Amino acid sequence: MRFDPMIPIWAQVVEQLQLDMVTGRLQPGSKMPSGRDLAVRFTINPNTAARVYQEMESLGLCEPRRGLGTFVTEDAGRIEALRRQMAEDALNRFLVSLAGLGMTPADAVAMLREHEQDAQ
Repeated sequence: MRFDPMIPIWAQVVEQLQLDMVTGRLQPGSKMPSGRDLAVRFTINPNTAARVYQEMESLGLCEPRRGLGTFVTEDAGRIEALRRQMAEDALNRFLVSLAGLGMTPADAVAMLREHEQDAQ
C-alpha cells in the first residue's frame, strides 16, 4: 500500500480495513489479523497497528475477545451504514471535482446515464 504523506498512516490503514469490510473481504464475525500481522501486511510500526485497532474498536467496527484476538463486528447494520457513508463521501468528492470543471450535479447525472447506456 502506498501511503499519502498528508494523511496519518493509521487513518489510511483504517480506511483500507473499512473498505475490506464493506466489500466482503473481511466478513462480519471473522477474525482480523493480529496486530503484528497487520504491521507486517502494511509495513507499519506495531504501535501504529495498535492505534488502528483502537480506532476501529471506537467506531464499533471490531471487538477484541480476550485470548482469541480481534473480530469484525457482526452488526450488519453498522457495516451497511459504513458502506453508505463511504459511498456518500466518494459521491461528494466526485461532485466537487466536477464543480471544479464547471459542471452541475445534473450534468453528472446525465453523464452517468450516458455511461450506463454505453455499458449495456
